[in-house]
Amino acid sequence: MCSLKTASILIVLLLSFVRPDKVQRQYSIYGYAQGTSYTVKYFATDSVVTKKALDSLLLQIDSSMSLYKPFSQINAFNSCSKEMKIDTHFARVMQKSFEVYKATDGLFDVTVKPLVQAWGFGSERIKSLPDSARITELLKCTGMAGLKLKGDLLQKRSPCLQVDLNGIAQGYSVDVVADHLAKKGVRSYVVEIGGELRINGTKPDGTMYKIGVEGPGQGENAEPILKHTVSFNNGAITTSGNYQKYIQQGKKRISHLIDPKTGYPLDTEMISVTVYAKDAITADGYDNALMAMTVKQAIKFVDQRKGMEAYMVYRRADGSVADTLTAGFKKLIVTQ
Repeated sequence: MCSLKTASILIVLLLSFVRPDKVQRQYSIYGYAQGTSYTVKYFATDSVVTKKALDSLLLQIDSSMSLYKPFSQINAFNSCSKEMKIDTHFARVMQKSFEVYKATDGLFDVTVKPLVQAWGFGSERIKSLPDSARITELLKCTGMAGLKLKGDLLQKRSPCLQVDLNGIAQGYSVDVVADHLAKKGVRSYVVEIGGELRINGTKPDGTMYKIGVEGPGQGENAEPILKHTVSFNNGAITTSGNYQKYIQQGKKRISHLIDPKTGYPLDTEMISVTVYAKDAITADGYDNALMAMTVKQAIKFVDQRKGMEAYMVYRRADGSVADTLTAGFKKLIVTQ
């Protein structure tokens, strides 16, 4: 008869043969969704996450909230006169949208779709830019105060109210993919969709992921340049800016970011805002609203919110470009 000690040794030896330690390796997935590219990199012992699964998830979100898909739920809601039951993806994003709308005193408003379209940044081409009378008319069909979400029932006060979730849905998509990785047991990953990203964990050797933060270069029409490198082991980072997506009218650039209060494109000192938050939907939801603030207002706003940090590039009164950041964002920056 084996002694207890001998039996224990035999069990350990048996387990070492049955369940050998596997080395984690990096897996990379690249694809195209939501009108942009995406990249997912993760460490695991096996390829537990597939491109097919990710494409399926992103297609579900597109079918829910893409304005470019004729039969999406968001287009169905925009066409309905009063109310409609919406799916879980749509409802979650709307719930967060109401939160950001309230926190920013209406600077973030998903009912800007008619205005976005009128200024030439929608899904349909325009022949001319709107005049003041047209803007006044369109403002009657905007305002999240005219929307109400009850469970999965989204209601609107006026048939002309329409929703555009492009300012927040991509961040949500990043979170959905990240959650899928977590459910598969992945603890170390980077998920990036159209420049919006979320990170969790460190590499197997203990080193942290490093992310470059872009900003506009000096001078008119200058290409974006790498401003900083940041590093963190849990959280998300997104950027909103007016230096890459715009319409040129003479010497003036018309921003794709619309002020929901005035109906006109933003014309502030802000050039770009990069936000760090616990998840991508939060960062993505607030970066556009911060673009509508002055630098002082934005710094104060972010400092009042736990777990949120920001880096801002802005134009001084003399036309020169400068940047600033919150104290917490400074801690994320790493030296090369």
